[in-house]
Amino acid sequence: MTPNDLTFALDIGTRSVVGLILKEENDSYLIVDTVVKEHTKRSMLDGQIHDVLSVANVISSVKKELEKKHGPLHKVCVAAAGRALKTERATASIEITGKPMIQKEDILHLELIAVQIAQQQLAKKHENERAHHYDCVGYSVLHYDLDGEEIGSLIDQQGEEVSVEIIATFLPKVVVESLLAALNRAELEMEALTLEPIAAINVLIPTSMRRLNVALVDIGAGTSDIAITDMGTIISYGMVPIAGDEITEAVSDEFLLDFPKAEEAKRQLESENTITVTDILGFETELSKEDILIKISPAIDKLAASIRDEIIRLNNGVSPKAIMLVGGGSLTPELPKRLAALLELPENRVAIRGIDAIPQLKLEEHVQKGPELVTPIGIAVSSKQNPIQYISVTVNERTVRLFHMKSLTVADSLLSSGVQLTKLYGKPGMALMVTVNNKAITIPGGHGTAPIIKKNGMICSIEDPITHGDTITVEKGKDGEPPVVTVSSILDDTPSKSFHVNGQAYTITPTILLNNKKASLNVLLSDRDVLLCSIPATIEEALNSIGLKHELDKLKPFSVMIDDKVLPVPACSGKLFKNGLEASKDSKLEDGDILVLKPMKKPILKEFILEANIKQSQTMPIIFNGQSIVLEKTLQEFYRDGIKLTDRDVLYNGEFVETKKRKVEPFIFQDLFTAVEIDIPHSSSNQFKLLKNSREVSFQEPLNPGDELEIQWI
Repeated sequence: MTPNDLTFALDIGTRSVVGLILKEENDSYLIVDTVVKEHTKRSMLDGQIHDVLSVANVISSVKKELEKKHGPLHKVCVAAAGRALKTERATASIEITGKPMIQKEDILHLELIAVQIAQQQLAKKHENERAHHYDCVGYSVLHYDLDGEEIGSLIDQQGEEVSVEIIATFLPKVVVESLLAALNRAELEMEALTLEPIAAINVLIPTSMRRLNVALVDIGAGTSDIAITDMGTIISYGMVPIAGDEITEAVSDEFLLDFPKAEEAKRQLESENTITVTDILGFETELSKEDILIKISPAIDKLAASIRDEIIRLNNGVSPKAIMLVGGGSLTPELPKRLAALLELPENRVAIRGIDAIPQLKLEEHVQKGPELVTPIGIAVSSKQNPIQYISVTVNERTVRLFHMKSLTVADSLLSSGVQLTKLYGKPGMALMVTVNNKAITIPGGHGTAPIIKKNGMICSIEDPITHGDTITVEKGKDGEPPVVTVSSILDDTPSKSFHVNGQAYTITPTILLNNKKASLNVLLSDRDVLLCSIPATIEEALNSIGLKHELDKLKPFSVMIDDKVLPVPACSGKLFKNGLEASKDSKLEDGDILVLKPMKKPILKEFILEANIKQSQTMPIIFNGQSIVLEKTLQEFYRDGIKLTDRDVLYNGEFVETKKRKVEPFIFQDLFTAVEIDIPHSSSNQFKLLKNSREVSFQEPLNPGDELEIQWI
């Protein structure tokens, strides 16, 4: 460009090359001139230059025609085809257990690792490719996670694991290399490079509108490029290999027209209701627009359906809020209406956007308006506003040429060089495997440090800017140290227990065994150590630990074997009380418990008979001389080793006692003399009468309960 205020831009498409001269005037743009030249053969395919010489010839032709009016042109702004862009989602995670709070540099490292993972995923999808064969032209963070939960920001957070999910956009380096080769043959220098979908979006969808979920579809001759905006950014790009040529071929097939005449007929449909065509047999036919649309309707439906499917795929399975159509193919009859129906959108949500939608844009009178000019205008404007810069830097003694749409940083150079940051982080220290109370525990080693990155010999951050000729070196981070762990640090706590036994205070502490040997709390652990920490849990274990286990022997149940039957006597058995309630030796002992042990009682025979509820005698209440008396007859006698026991003899736990039982007989008057002593009056003649209920009876008189007995002396 001879005048410095003019911008020369080229839109190198599948069918044609559009050249455009743009002049910036204050806050507006003036389209000075445009030239369109079609390729003479199929030298472009899906945005990739397949025949550099042929494309270079068309570029030269456009350049020369513009030079006739505007002077020599040496530099040009171009765009890489959006259909060559690749998008990938990737997630990266790092463990942060025990690590200081996360800082911005840590987050940038994490994001960069995620981008490199996306590069690797992309390379795996294409055989014979390597990750650094793709340049990242931008990425967006979808979300951060802390310990599996989404979080807004990771700065100053702590936890066990953090992760980030990003969506990154890549451009194959071969696309740019072939573009540079074609420009070089046309004796043009690349002044700036942008991306076709981004170019169109930058002039039609400003940043303030990108919070809306909108799809921009650039329909050319061979392909339809799609870009989706949402949440303030461009979230995805895509392409379908169907566009305007599909409609031209349908016209050609239906009406037997060669391709150029079919293209001419298709373009006439934009403004004419009736057209005249001459088929390959020489017959001239007049056709109405309605008849032609009926014939080519399947092709239009196919184009609309293909665009619909790709939009839905790129937009996570849902329709966007609106669709903008640009490019020459967007003029296909009824395409906006059919696309709206397929996406279940109102018709006014799908619209063709021409250059009249670009604010602050003016045209010279001879320049024709149309949606096909949106992309070349966007290239001219975007290449000035957000040019992709080319610089060369050295990364670990390897020369790297890189470009980007923003200020380049150290991170960009690492991505382009193929340096794998994940391999340069220091390894974690060797973990310890120990067994604590029969449970295997892994104690991780210290964290490895991040790689040391230097720019021109000085330590730098990955977000530091770089310039042409910088030298970047990346040194592996230091490996983490093995853990230093003491017994006390691995045990949650080692509490003691204090309790009372029959008024005496006692305290017990845990027993610590390391590999079956007693150990202190400050001993260091080694790999494969076996640690046991225990404190008496039950009353029995506690009494045993303080040397009072023998006291439990006194708590045994009391019983005596009478003849061939064991008779337990709970009232004489030993008892254990915890905090006033009866307990067993297996009861849990807690800190502060009060224990009372009541030993087993040795009863005398009389107590035993009473407690064991043994019927030893039969009784009968009577009245003698006006006094109540209970007559008693022994039913059984108790013997130990053949010796008769008295009521006062002591019985022992578990001993054997025999009984001798007597026959049960009725009480007679004579039994009275076993219960009372008879005083004979001095004045009597030793003669007496036996009275029962005032009636004279004999010694053998049977008695009944309550009988009144009396002896009268004569």
